[in-house]
Amino acid sequence: MQITSQNVDTFLAELPDPARADMQALDAVISKIFCDDPRVMWEGVFWGGTEQSIIGYGDLVQQRPRGESVRWFVVGLALQKANISIYVNAVKDGQYIGKSYGKRLGKVKIGSASIGFRRLADLDVEVFTEMLHEAKLLTV
Repeated sequence: MQITSQNVDTFLAELPDPARADMQALDAVISKIFCDDPRVMWEGVFWGGTEQSIIGYGDLVQQRPRGESVRWFVVGLALQKANISIYVNAVKDGQYIGKSYGKRLGKVKIGSASIGFRRLADLDVEVFTEMLHEAKLLTV
């Protein structure tokens, strides 16, 4: 995956209903906290082998298991076929912080760094906002 010149607002405006409103609302929440950080489109083949378009917020260098380091986003927002995915790449005590917030985030599925849900109403936005603030502090 790599950063592209795609405009984030245009990308969001072109999403299908009803996901567009949820994605725009999530973008507003994330952008408010990461207002001083990059907000860019990442596009290409994701690690799982699928083509993805992810809005990335913040900037970090992440060490990969094989030793090389990669430039990446702190928080990523993506629309999948059946759900919305948020990737939070902040680590505390050796684990991605989404794991420690998982049970409080609402009706979501937690992966390593991912949080998946069908619609915004499934996510506890107040707890999500708390997690974003912690992610920002951990990656400064």
